[in-house]
Amino acid sequence: MIDISVQNIWIAFEQGMDILKGITFDVTSGEHIGILGRNGAGKTTLFKIITGELSADEGQVVTAPGKRIGVLSQIPVYPEDYTGEDVLRTAQRRVMAMGKEMEQLEQRLSAGDNDPAILRRYDFVSSEFLRLGGYELQRFRDTVANGLGIPKRQREQLFSQLSGGERTRMNLARLILEDTEILLLDEPTNHLDMRASEWLEDMISKFKGTVLAISHDRYFLDKAISRVIEIEDGKTQFYSGNYSFYVEEKQRRYEEQLRQYEKEQAKIAQLQKAADALHLWAFMGNDKLHKRAFSIEKRIERMNTTEKPRAQAKMKARFSEKDFRGDEVMVAKSISKSFHEKTLFGNTDLFVEPGERIALIGDNGTGKSTFIKMIMGDELPDTGYIRVGPSIKTAYLPQIVEFKDENLSVLECMMDEGKCTQQQARDRLAAYLFRGKDVFTPVESLSGGEKSRLKLCIIMKGDINFLILDEPTNHLDIASREWIEDAVSDYGETLLFVSHDRYFISKFATRIWEIRDGQIHDYRCGYERYKVLLERELEGKKEAPREQKKENNSAQLKRKPQYSKEKQLSKLEREITAVEAKLRENAAAQEEHSSDYEALMELTAEGESIEAELEELYARWEELAQ
Repeated sequence: MIDISVQNIWIAFEQGMDILKGITFDVTSGEHIGILGRNGAGKTTLFKIITGELSADEGQVVTAPGKRIGVLSQIPVYPEDYTGEDVLRTAQRRVMAMGKEMEQLEQRLSAGDNDPAILRRYDFVSSEFLRLGGYELQRFRDTVANGLGIPKRQREQLFSQLSGGERTRMNLARLILEDTEILLLDEPTNHLDMRASEWLEDMISKFKGTVLAISHDRYFLDKAISRVIEIEDGKTQFYSGNYSFYVEEKQRRYEEQLRQYEKEQAKIAQLQKAADALHLWAFMGNDKLHKRAFSIEKRIERMNTTEKPRAQAKMKARFSEKDFRGDEVMVAKSISKSFHEKTLFGNTDLFVEPGERIALIGDNGTGKSTFIKMIMGDELPDTGYIRVGPSIKTAYLPQIVEFKDENLSVLECMMDEGKCTQQQARDRLAAYLFRGKDVFTPVESLSGGEKSRLKLCIIMKGDINFLILDEPTNHLDIASREWIEDAVSDYGETLLFVSHDRYFISKFATRIWEIRDGQIHDYRCGYERYKVLLERELEGKKEAPREQKKENNSAQLKRKPQYSKEKQLSKLEREITAVEAKLRENAAAQEEHSSDYEALMELTAEGESIEAELEELYARWEELAQ
């Protein structure tokens, strides 16, 4: 069944400037599709046409009747007194209404009303209420909110007072909670930390409905989607696989088209050479040869030639590097930092050696940007010190890019902040794809990605040997991320970067600093190895109570006097009853603290330990009973 049918869509915002040029495709039920393309290619415009927010100049979009569509990019307007929790509850209004209807029908049935129509309605509503999880609405809200890293305080806060990122995350949680059959997601992993992104990937990959996602998160595209539609020059290209498949297939198609183009051009050159020779011979006295030459030239005109494929323009700029002297890039000794009553990290020692590539990761709000500011001298640690080596020259790309005067043009800004001549500025800007009239664009009119590119253009001018990047790939499309990766790949000195882009981290990090539980955990390995080590750590925390319990139980068995089998069975049954009661108490406590993420994790671990103890008691009972 087709959920969305896009037929011959044309749209232009200026005369002769078509954004979409007759694109056509169908989306079948259950498909998970990634919409790719450069910034400005028309991806968000396409979403707005699908939802009816924009009207196409030509063509139409047909959606399956009765299907509910959820759109991430559209944040509804709520009453001023709505909290984050109220917003989450709006997603479950339909199910809540079913619950109220069930209560009303139950009252009528209890009063003796045995109308068959009421019985049929009650059967239908109660089955739908059960199917939609009506008895677990609170638990479902807590699960989604915790998965997306939405703390309890944000749920209690007025929605209007949340930041743009917090509102986007709350709206994403609302979409997941709704009984939506078609999801349109515009950059769903923006404003999410790595753990929340991984949780969302897992949720989307298991989602049975239809998904169209615009994303620059390549890890997300690899795991959550199974088909790619790329918009390029207003046209669409289709790839039947995830992002990794798309990259390989796109390159294969480019090479194949280039070979075909070169083959055809060689054939044309050969025919043209023959026609030119015939014309020459005809001028030497054999006029009949002109006719044959014209015939060959007409054949050339009739040939169906392949368009020459265009390779994407790449930035030619590279980081300059300063010769390194000494073995100390940065030393942090006994540093600690708190914000109000929250300890970000405490009593930390770190040493950075030349050439290391360190990824600083952690959940939102753990203090990553604060740590970077401390290195740059913009913040001071509460205790200890941070020292950068005497021969170190540092360059820093902040998360929020600002310029001294954003009224200046790109060219003027480069000349002013880069301290260079007009020609030097033009040459440098051209290497960063600011060409032609682009250099006269006011800085304030640039997109977030373009501002990051301009700032990189300025800071990469100097000779640097310690490069610090704070979320370098934020706001960049995939092509721009690849440009930055090319530049970083050729940089051989020390690199420290904050990022949620797991693809970027996996490609460059040789060491991981994770801020977690008020400490900076140091992993001297790459990202993939770090994930294995972290998983072992978490498993070790869960297994430790079980192993300790087993050891205790074994010791008790050794000390246990020999009773008759009947007495031992009776004693085991009493122990089983007591442990079952503990398990019920734990389940009730989990329900009570379902909104408190940390308490819930502790209770879950305790519950697993109790379950392990209960399983062992059952096994001993069965052995004695036999």
